[in-house]
Amino acid sequence: MAINLTSKNILVIEDHESMRETLIHILGSLGARFIVTAASGIDAINAMRIDTFDLVLCDYNLLGDKNGQQILDDAKQLKLLPFSAIFIMVTGENRLELVLTAVDNKPDDYLIKPISREQLSSRLERCATRKTYLASVEQEIDKGNLYQAIQHCERLLTLNDKKMRQPLLKLQAELSLKVGDFKKAEEIYQDILIERDLPWARLGLGVVAFLLGSIDQAINIFQGLIEQYPMMLEAYDWLVKVHESLGDNQSALAVLNLAVTLTPMSILRQQKLALLADKTENHDIAKKAYTESIKLGRNSIHRSSSDYSGLANVYLKTNTPDMALKVVLEMSRQYQNNPEASLKASLLQSKIHQTSGNKMLARQAYDKALDLNAQINKQLPRELRLEIAKTFYLNGNSATCDEILNDLVKTNIDDKLFIKDIVALCDSVIGENHAATLIEQLQIELTDINNNGVRLFRAGDLKGALAVFELAIANRPENHGLVLNRLRLIIHDLKSSPDQEKILRAQSYINQALEIGIPHDQTKRLQIELDKLQHKIHH
Repeated sequence: MAINLTSKNILVIEDHESMRETLIHILGSLGARFIVTAASGIDAINAMRIDTFDLVLCDYNLLGDKNGQQILDDAKQLKLLPFSAIFIMVTGENRLELVLTAVDNKPDDYLIKPISREQLSSRLERCATRKTYLASVEQEIDKGNLYQAIQHCERLLTLNDKKMRQPLLKLQAELSLKVGDFKKAEEIYQDILIERDLPWARLGLGVVAFLLGSIDQAINIFQGLIEQYPMMLEAYDWLVKVHESLGDNQSALAVLNLAVTLTPMSILRQQKLALLADKTENHDIAKKAYTESIKLGRNSIHRSSSDYSGLANVYLKTNTPDMALKVVLEMSRQYQNNPEASLKASLLQSKIHQTSGNKMLARQAYDKALDLNAQINKQLPRELRLEIAKTFYLNGNSATCDEILNDLVKTNIDDKLFIKDIVALCDSVIGENHAATLIEQLQIELTDINNNGVRLFRAGDLKGALAVFELAIANRPENHGLVLNRLRLIIHDLKSSPDQEKILRAQSYINQALEIGIPHDQTKRLQIELDKLQHKIHH
């Protein structure tokens, strides 16, 4: 039975008038009455800002500004589409590169022109069936309530809908990975593979193996998938992560280069390739990738001044300061009134003028960078802050360097890979044991904070204990121990005085704990206790 679009709000994004009219005619034959059209990416985004759409049909190749992938990127990043909306990508070409790029950002479906009424109706019905069935799960995901989303998956599985069983299990496994329940995810993937050899289930087992530290197993799975399914882009992306975790950036670069060859219009992969090539001193690859990132970024929400600063740095490393300065000036033009870009530009100009022997201009640029850093340092990406700390140290400003490093250690103590980067920088530039001393001082501070909070709690001052942890978390928002201790205190308080507002607050803190990567075995028990309290209030 054909889907009825009578009550649906529809957006058609197509720059060719004849194709636009064809799509409107097909949609009309399916009952559509409320159709908005857009001939460009900018018009499409503006339309989505103004109205909420149930269905978006988007041509991939749009002349002028954004392409279909960039429109979908924007819509996702800006949260312009409700989870119930169907987004279908349409392309007039079947070249592998374009098809892979069109599906890379996971639209709900994609179609190759010419499109028939029956084909569109069938795809819409399939998408709508899935969206409706999984609505309760997606609603919880949208709120950040991952444990509740898993519970809805389990409930739906008991209904034994054979057509929806695999999508449900796939979603449940992905959610289990997100909350850190690796064993449950592994169990689901293994059960699926017993029934049928599905590539996504094998990929999932590889992800589980990696997250559990079985690196050789993960590598074998991802490499096997790439050999058997050379278009499976997620396998490349995960294999890159595995090699990076081992510190084997050359192998990571080689794998990522293959993925970029398949999807050259993927800005996120180009940006990642540029960074890896830069790190491994592969200057030609870095130049090309940074240049492509700049080009792709013109109409992308992922555009970044870091692509310009990265390219300028590569030119500096290859002894072409005139080209570096040209890139910096263009970055300043493209990112006017952007403090982060201004800081990057000032640091680069200082290096460029030093290289050219102009000490006065180098000092002026450095002083400007120092002023900007004092204003915005904590608002910057942590990787940039680490590079800034290095620059200040090399310019004899060890006090500012230590100030930045102290804060980076404080706010990232539970991120082992980033702490490893801090240690590597300190060991190579400042001196061995410098980072270790900072980490040791922080551990003493954390112990004092936890002891103070526990002391107040045992003395019956729950409010005072909570205040201690709230203040500490304000300065260290991603510290696992502090976040968990605050949660335990809130749930303890709830047991004596259950309250719906407090429960919602506690749930938001559990969601935050999952976002910062606190292990499942430390959050699950707290979630179970909270669920019991929720049940007690409602019954």
